[in-house]
Amino acid sequence: MQDFILYILAGGSVGFVVGMTGVGGGSFMTPILLGFGFPPTTAIGTDLLYAAITKSGGIVTHARQGSVEWKIVGLLVVGCVPASIIITLLLRHFQKTGFDFTDLLKQTLGIMLVLTSLVLLFRSFLIRERHQLADSHSGVGEFERRHAGWLTILMGIFLGVAVTLSSVGAGAFGATALMMLYPRMPMIRVIGTDLAYAVPLTAAAGFGHMQLGHVDYRLLLSLIIGSLPCIWLGTKVAGLVPEKIMQRIMAAILMLLGLKYVL
Repeated sequence: MQDFILYILAGGSVGFVVGMTGVGGGSFMTPILLGFGFPPTTAIGTDLLYAAITKSGGIVTHARQGSVEWKIVGLLVVGCVPASIIITLLLRHFQKTGFDFTDLLKQTLGIMLVLTSLVLLFRSFLIRERHQLADSHSGVGEFERRHAGWLTILMGIFLGVAVTLSSVGAGAFGATALMMLYPRMPMIRVIGTDLAYAVPLTAAAGFGHMQLGHVDYRLLLSLIIGSLPCIWLGTKVAGLVPEKIMQRIMAAILMLLGLKYVL
């Protein structure tokens, strides 16, 4: 019972951060679960299903207010869901042959945490430079405008692989990738589109890990119980702490955690 309450509190703390900042779900949840002593497979698999469930409600809201670019969602899903399925099949093969892929999961988690940290630190700079490139008539800008669809699918493939192996990347990293690929897209549509593709991705990856026996259902239930009210509470107090300060604190924590797992 004590562990169950502890897991509820963990879900609540992560939900509060997500409500305040809109990011940080997988980035913080998986390291917390590893800190509790869960193996990487269970931490990642459970977190993926947790993400799919908690993000689902947001799609309805964004769809009703017309803040989802469904064509872009389709391109991302074309890339990320098949990539996720292929990675799951490879993990199943490794599991049957007795190959220990725990270190692969930890190192991928570390790399994605470091990348997410860098994205949070330099997102404003990246977007500013990206806007200048998009407005220019350079060869790079013209190439990106002509091949935006294929670049979106490739980004989906990368996210499908990374999220399935680490549970990290569908939030802040995915949103920044959308802003880089579509610099003229309004921020509300970036958020809605990022959420809309993340649900099928995390669901596909989560169900894949579930088939491999990597989901702790008692843990999943406790995380959901804790997170849902705290996400709402976080949205109510959002703005009390300046966004730049919050991003820098989160980036520093994620960088330290990422380097821990990489090294």
